[in-house]
Amino acid sequence: MPLLLAQISDLHLDGTDRASERTARVMDHLRALPTPVDALLVTGDIADHGALTEYEEAARLLDAPFPVLTCPGNHDARAPLRAGLLGEPASGEPINRLHLVNDTAILMCDSSIPGEDIGLLDDTTLGWIDTTLTQLPPSTPALIAFHHPPVTLHHPLPDGYTLQNGATLAALLARHPGVAAVLTGHAHTPAATTFAGLPLLIGPAITWTLRLPWEGDQPADRDQPPGLAFHVLDSEQRLTTHFRVVLP
Repeated sequence: MPLLLAQISDLHLDGTDRASERTARVMDHLRALPTPVDALLVTGDIADHGALTEYEEAARLLDAPFPVLTCPGNHDARAPLRAGLLGEPASGEPINRLHLVNDTAILMCDSSIPGEDIGLLDDTTLGWIDTTLTQLPPSTPALIAFHHPPVTLHHPLPDGYTLQNGATLAALLARHPGVAAVLTGHAHTPAATTFAGLPLLIGPAITWTLRLPWEGDQPADRDQPPGLAFHVLDSEQRLTTHFRVVLP
């Protein structure tokens, strides 16, 4: 059976009714699907201020009958995220996790730099990715997910805060042919391109949608409904992505 994943990103939970309602709306939609997803990926900026209470709210809103896999974004704070959402002891170490879902390895990676908006996969995280992929059985496909896109998206806002060491990651991925695709968030717009010869899918945001330069001068379109992506990985390691919005 193909692997069916949902992806949401950039919830920016901040204690307001607006942020909570938009996240709850998408989660209700996912829970009500006639065929449940195999897992939900949440690619960063879960909280807006990195406060413990924001992650406690996230834990309530993201509770689901399917696995929910998370990684941090630039608005997130590692220690409160661990304590409030993951139920772990607070720590400032990078949050990197391997999840095996229906015989597919999903690496949720930490591209955040505490106190910065730009992204970086530090030496600890790069080493973890390399070791994890090396130890997988040759027949196991893998997906790599993190927050910051490693390519230009042709908008000055996300392009000012990209992953800073994309070339290093590309060289690492070239050694691991089992990787099927890279998934990110951060840009607040659904987008599809390539990176290191692989599909690169950028998930839409829950909080607001990026208005592109040819669509107007104000970047934040707060009237657009929250978005999500569905990714289908088949037996040939081909990834197909469908983008959706969730209306009230």
